[in-house]
Amino acid sequence: MTKREFLFRAITDERVLIVIVGIALLWRAVASSDETVTFWESACSGVSLSIIGWLLFGYMYSMSRKPTDWSVSNRIYRSIAISLLVINIYVAIYYGMRWSGLLRVEISVSHDYIYQDLRYVIFMMYYCVAIAAARYLRGMREKYRLLIKESPKKRAKNIKEAVFFVMTHERTLVVVIVAAILWRVAIRSNQEVNFWESTLSGISLIVWGWSIFGYLCALSVKVRHKPDLTRVIQHVALGLCAVNIYAVFYYGLRWYEQICRIMGVVTVPQSLDMVFNDIRYVMLVLFYCAIVVLAKHLVKAYEDYTVPARKIERSYY
Repeated sequence: MTKREFLFRAITDERVLIVIVGIALLWRAVASSDETVTFWESACSGVSLSIIGWLLFGYMYSMSRKPTDWSVSNRIYRSIAISLLVINIYVAIYYGMRWSGLLRVEISVSHDYIYQDLRYVIFMMYYCVAIAAARYLRGMREKYRLLIKESPKKRAKNIKEAVFFVMTHERTLVVVIVAAILWRVAIRSNQEVNFWESTLSGISLIVWGWSIFGYLCALSVKVRHKPDLTRVIQHVALGLCAVNIYAVFYYGLRWYEQICRIMGVVTVPQSLDMVFNDIRYVMLVLFYCAIVVLAKHLVKAYEDYTVPARKIERSYY
């Protein structure tokens, strides 16, 4: 085993990644022990997330450009890279606005530090899950790239396949993204988002996110005889679960604070704080669209598989 291979295996080892998540938890517990987060504590959090996120994006993108006989593996790498790009841009926008003083109150003064802790840990978890998935993606490409079936003849799609094709088509997702942007522009026209508008935004994201998660879990059971692909799907589902929890936690606190605001308890946030809410919504929509495209490529990968690599390896003896 070369030093490069040893380093790759060490970095992608799930036990090492669990330790990293544990360190992230301890760091945020210490940073927010006084219920406030200083600039330098925020800077350490933001820089650590940015370094890991952009290095991981660079690796996934470079692997998507690597020549291979199995093009769907490149598409899987590319889809994961796009999801990482969305998260990275969101992190950059958030910390940029936070450090420059443009973003002051996201939810409320009393709950902001809790929300910041959750965001940091959730995004660190997502990056660690993506790192772990890289190990199985590499194994999947190396073990199965020569086991691709010949291109089957086109056959008529049944209703289920037709719906899946439409829902995962790039043009459909572009329409979804445009609709999300127009929706946020429309509800922002009066410079405020009321409780029902926020509820509609939150429920649409939460239902969509958990529906994709359920589909990925079902797909992982369906492909259980293909270990590497199963682990990739499970890690994608786990990363999606983390982001879904982030969305649920945010909108739960948001709705609670809006109810308190109606009762005259909470101060109305500034305009730039509300603009960041629009950015968050659109970025989550972009992330879910990237995961939908990734799910489509994972289904294609499942269809391309024939037999496990170990059977092929026995044939050489």
